[in-house]
Amino acid sequence: MKIGLYFGSFNPIHVGHLIIANHIAEFSDLDQVWFVVTPHNPFKKKSTLLDNHQRYEMVYRATKDYPHLEPSNIEFNLPQPNYTVNTLIHLEEKYPTHTFSLIMGEDNLKGFHKWKNHEVILERHHIYVYPRVSQDKVETPFLNHKKVHCIDAPVMQISSTFIRKAIAAGKNVKPMFPEHVWEYLDEMNFYK
Repeated sequence: MKIGLYFGSFNPIHVGHLIIANHIAEFSDLDQVWFVVTPHNPFKKKSTLLDNHQRYEMVYRATKDYPHLEPSNIEFNLPQPNYTVNTLIHLEEKYPTHTFSLIMGEDNLKGFHKWKNHEVILERHHIYVYPRVSQDKVETPFLNHKKVHCIDAPVMQISSTFIRKAIAAGKNVKPMFPEHVWEYLDEMNFYK
């Protein structure tokens, strides 16, 4: 099975994340997209970052009606600080019949050369890149690499940072969430 790994804090997950992931699951050769919820880095103080399990719960609720989208808490039990290359090795050992690819925005591809063991990642895994809103055209040699696939996914301008600030300001952002996620957020009074 071909799995695309969509890493993020998902703080909170919103319809933009789902639209991109679902588009990639439906219009690429991947069988599933796994939302890999990245754990809170214990060395960084982030008061706006919800607990790992609360963010995983939101991802679970967001994806439960989509058979090709799955939540993953695989990084929660890996030693911190963790690097993507370690997660990939762990997944390959745990799921030897699956092949894993990365999903990232084109802005992340620009800094990919700074990732730990990025050469090993590119040697062993494909990368699916979705467009991001940017003033500057992304220039990187990775765009022409045979294992980098640019996906013509919709460009999303919704950000989790914007959503958190809007909720704190008392704005109604309900349309930016799947219904199950909004109910949980509202019930738990997150970001207020």
